[in-house]
Amino acid sequence: MSTPLDLPGWRHLYSGKVRDLYAPEDPADERLLVVASDRVSAFDFALEPPIPEKGALLTALSRWWFDRLAEGADPIPNHLVDGDVPPEVADRAMLARKLDMLPIECVVRGYLTGSGWAEYQADGTVCGIPLPDGLHNGDRLPEPLFTPAYKAPMGEHDENITFARTEELVGPERAAQLRDISLAVYRRAASIAEERGLILADTKFEFGVDEDGTLRLADEVLTSDSSRYWDAEAWRTGSTPAERMASFDKQIVRDWLSAHWDKQGTPPVLPEDVVARTAARYAELLARLTA
Repeated sequence: MSTPLDLPGWRHLYSGKVRDLYAPEDPADERLLVVASDRVSAFDFALEPPIPEKGALLTALSRWWFDRLAEGADPIPNHLVDGDVPPEVADRAMLARKLDMLPIECVVRGYLTGSGWAEYQADGTVCGIPLPDGLHNGDRLPEPLFTPAYKAPMGEHDENITFARTEELVGPERAAQLRDISLAVYRRAASIAEERGLILADTKFEFGVDEDGTLRLADEVLTSDSSRYWDAEAWRTGSTPAERMASFDKQIVRDWLSAHWDKQGTPPVLPEDVVARTAARYAELLARLTA
């Protein structure tokens, strides 16, 4: 993992797989600085080498989505605050308010793919939720599914959990709120993506609570790292899963790892062509959504 930057006026708090978090040197300033790196992760492992310009692309996309979701008759509160960010990270940093982060990854699945497809093949379920017989890889689900995960401590793997377990962790009222807002945001974002010829197959959200008790969308939102985007025309006309699921995310990385690594020990170094193709897809997604 790369060494955190020395940013005047800010002190490094910690680094995740992709993002670095800083606090102001001034104790009276309660804002946080969230800096997206070019690091890439898959299957809960940080990988090498980084994806060029990834941090800037993710930040631009998150900012765009935060703005879209804050509009309209039913705005979604988020963690962003106004202010200048250090020029060294101006293109890949966001200023955020401090939140009490909830230990739930709010995953919403609109299409059958990934680990959900593997479980469906074995048991006819996704995260324990029964589905109709006869579905295929890449099929649209009858209704979007809320399939939460427990955010494991640093260095451990996140764990899919039931809604009942979510209620135990955050309380029934908060669990219902997380489910309802996650499904609402997914449907809203999927509609916006569809207008641009894209399918939002699945995504995950993180939420925190501010000092006034307001639930706020936090971290990143609807980026290539937290979501699966497909080309809608390819999905409609493709005759194989690979053709149908033309991805604008890190699926290229996942596919290469799955073919070249048994998920034991240290992941292999990504080839140059995988890095280049992934960077190009991230950039194309941003261009198509924000054009």
